[in-house]
Amino acid sequence: MITHRERIQACLTGKETDRAPIALWRHFPEEDQNPEALAAAALKFQETYDFDIVKVTPASSFAVKDWGVEDKWAGNPEGSREYTKRVIHDPKDWETLKPLDPTAPHLAGQLACLRLIKQNLSPETPVIQTIFNPMSQAKNLAGNDLLLEHIQNHPESVMKGLDTITKTIVEFIGAARETGIDGIFYAVQHAQGSLLELDEYKAIALPFDHQALEPAKDLWCNMLHLHGKDIYFSLLRLLGFSIVNWHDRETYPSLAEAQSLFKGVVCGGLRQESLGSGTQAQVREEAEDAIEKTKRHRFILGTGCVVPHTAPHENIMAARKSVE
Repeated sequence: MITHRERIQACLTGKETDRAPIALWRHFPEEDQNPEALAAAALKFQETYDFDIVKVTPASSFAVKDWGVEDKWAGNPEGSREYTKRVIHDPKDWETLKPLDPTAPHLAGQLACLRLIKQNLSPETPVIQTIFNPMSQAKNLAGNDLLLEHIQNHPESVMKGLDTITKTIVEFIGAARETGIDGIFYAVQHAQGSLLELDEYKAIALPFDHQALEPAKDLWCNMLHLHGKDIYFSLLRLLGFSIVNWHDRETYPSLAEAQSLFKGVVCGGLRQESLGSGTQAQVREEAEDAIEKTKRHRFILGTGCVVPHTAPHENIMAARKSVE
């Protein structure tokens, strides 16, 4: 029997696999407030569906709570939590941020979660940790509107804040590597036309992305997530990932177009809405279409982002069985 690791590694090298790999992930909006509970929920999810990659999905606030932000669970169908307190209000606040050590309580809690998952999961199943890029974390510290306003009017202050965030990410990835993870899931949220021009992203965000990714560059199972619509897919050439995930059913490029632009592995094919509120037939149809369009080559069946936490078991199982 081929293992999950062997299947993903074959996929990454362009070899034919016994079946299309599949990786789905979701938020656990109450369990994610406790390392042991999140680890148990992630392990149970994997035990139920047997995906080819375990993507660990903490609340986005795990990376910024040690700076003082607060959030709450307010019923978002995606399972993401709502921010109730930000810590950046004035441009000078960016300059007073201090780098966090991986021993800070919430960062340390996520490392403990990773250790528990690795201890209780077969080493033949790849594990990747979610890392929100510096711009995404800046958004969570300030709110998106204020972040964009500060970028326009106080770019030097924002750059100082991004430098602090990046140093924290570098140290956290180094500590996460020691738990035995196989890669990172690097979430980029501002590489889309509605938020920043491409040249703006390259000038403001990209240098910090390069610094943040340095400690992860030799991990074998890194995945880039380009969030949103009208994304700058061309950034792939500048970021060095072997797997890319985006909302392929909702924005350019399609899976087939992406395969002509990118020599690595594409991950997608399923709509969040289909998994969350569609029928099993819809899920199967999308999965079969994606497998056909990619010819099962350099392809992992997934969704454009998280599986809604409200998604019925039957829909997730329909996706899982579609690759058999």
